[in-house]
Amino acid sequence: MNALNRDIKKLVNCIEKNEKERVNKDYWRLKFHLMPPVGWLNDPNGLCEFNGEYHIFYQYSPFDANGGIKFWGHYTSKDFINYKNNGAEVFADQPFDCHGAYSGSTIVHNGKMNIFYTGNVKHLGKHDYISSGRGHNTVLLVSEDGKTFTNKKLIMTNDDYPKNMTCHVRDPKVWMENNKFYMVQGARDKDDIGQVLLFESDDMINWNIINIIKSESKFGYMWECPDLFNVDGKNILLISPQGIDAEGIKYNNIYQSGYYIVDGDYKTNNYKLRDFEELDRGFDFYAPQTFEDSKGRRILIGWMGLPDIEDLYSNPTTDYGWQHALTIPRELKIKNNKLIQNPVEEINMLRKDKKYIEINSNINEDAYDTFDMIVNLEKCDKLESTIKNCVNLSYDREQQLFTLSFTQGGYGRTNRSVSLDKLNNFRVLCDTSSLEIFINNGEEVFTTRFYPTKDNVGIKLSGENLKGSICIYEMEAYKIEN
Repeated sequence: MNALNRDIKKLVNCIEKNEKERVNKDYWRLKFHLMPPVGWLNDPNGLCEFNGEYHIFYQYSPFDANGGIKFWGHYTSKDFINYKNNGAEVFADQPFDCHGAYSGSTIVHNGKMNIFYTGNVKHLGKHDYISSGRGHNTVLLVSEDGKTFTNKKLIMTNDDYPKNMTCHVRDPKVWMENNKFYMVQGARDKDDIGQVLLFESDDMINWNIINIIKSESKFGYMWECPDLFNVDGKNILLISPQGIDAEGIKYNNIYQSGYYIVDGDYKTNNYKLRDFEELDRGFDFYAPQTFEDSKGRRILIGWMGLPDIEDLYSNPTTDYGWQHALTIPRELKIKNNKLIQNPVEEINMLRKDKKYIEINSNINEDAYDTFDMIVNLEKCDKLESTIKNCVNLSYDREQQLFTLSFTQGGYGRTNRSVSLDKLNNFRVLCDTSSLEIFINNGEEVFTTRFYPTKDNVGIKLSGENLKGSICIYEMEAYKIEN
């Protein structure tokens, strides 16, 4: 630990201590989602399982609830229910990362955590910070115990990326395959075309670019947070593209997150990307990252938020000195050539009291402050459901449309929709100020923040030609050791 690292850590600890009381006064602090202790949170980083524990890092700006210089915060857990908050662990404390330890990943190899991230540097002078003025450095940090993070090593600089790239190359995701290491990084070239750079290495120190993966026609000016993995025999490329225009009910957020199924050999030009599919249809989802655990599950965690939304909608939690959270962990599978997302089974351990309701008339039921609601439908032509007098969920079979909309508590959020042939079931994980909605066993997902008043705890449901059942579980909070 160098002197700057030591002093930054002391300063962060001081800020967290001084702001703790203010933050904890907020009713909208979440019960079963990971949040920043204070300040700002964004991308999940470095997800892995190491020595019997899950490690969940995240982009952390403790000094300002509206963002600022980025460090890495760090939670650990053995079961996704009981957590330890390890505080800020990776700091911007070197010349090659002095303006932020940006996003990255972890690969466990030879009993060590090998952390790769982007070291952000902004040079003084007249720059647009796209074509000049920004250093996006690839940095390696090794930990032998998952607790001590020292000895940073600069691996690549702008000079090591293809010459037709802008200064925007970032977010390394690393994995091992057939005794070689591979890395993808998101990129923006000088023609403002988003793409993914693929590197190969024998030792995780010396990297060579072996391919550039991009769509046949331009799809945004920047592809952030790439992730490339195989699930159920399909190669999946996750990206968060920027610069996509809305097309009807598609691509309605300022930036998107989604995936391509990749056919062929992505290590050569003998590959083909299928159609881009959005991962989440809600207002608050971005920069997802995955890892494979010891049970063989491919697990995804996303940022329950978006950048650059200030002119569109907001989060009133900033009045209490904090903003944003991570989604619950989701297990990924492939069904009918589509990526399916569902909460990891451990989340069910948070269930407490249960209400069971047959749907044979209109429902107007007091619920719980936080709950897990499962609605199974035998038949449904139309459905309207209201949650805490804030959020409406509606389905029209004739229009083949499922819609999430706000009546209040959205702070600028309006409505989002997805095409749906038939509504068979949906599951709502409702926290104090967030909703994650899984439709038809995870074929479609909506994630959003919402801000109800304390006395709004009711659930309403009505419809046409509607028959089925509702099961509502009260949800306990995560247990977090500080």
